[in-house]
Amino acid sequence: MNFQVQVLEDAEEDLFEIFNFVAVHDSLERAYHLLAKLEERCGSLGSFPHRGRIPPELKFLGVLEYREVLFKPYRIFFRVEKLNVFVYAVLDGRRELSELLQQRLLR
Repeated sequence: MNFQVQVLEDAEEDLFEIFNFVAVHDSLERAYHLLAKLEERCGSLGSFPHRGRIPPELKFLGVLEYREVLFKPYRIFFRVEKLNVFVYAVLDGRRELSELLQQRLLR
C-alpha cells in the first residue's frame, strides 16, 4: 500500500533555497540534478514511510513522532499520519539544527 507524500510549504522553500544555492555556487546542471534526487527521496517515502530514524535532536526532547531520512548532507524530516507522509523540512545536515527543528516542528 502506498502512502500519499505531501511536501509542505516550508519544505518546498527549503528545496528552493538549496536549488538556488547550488545554482549560484556550483552549476545550474548540478542544482537540477540535486533537486531531482531530493524530490525522488521524498517521493520514495510513499512506499516505505516508516524507515529512517527519529532525529536525535528531537529524541533528546522526548518528541518521537517525527522521523528523518538522509540524502547526505541533507536531512529530510517527516511525519507519518494514517496513510499520509508529511515532509516538514529538507535541511543541510552540516548546520546546527536543534533550535531550527524546535521552531519549525514543535510550533
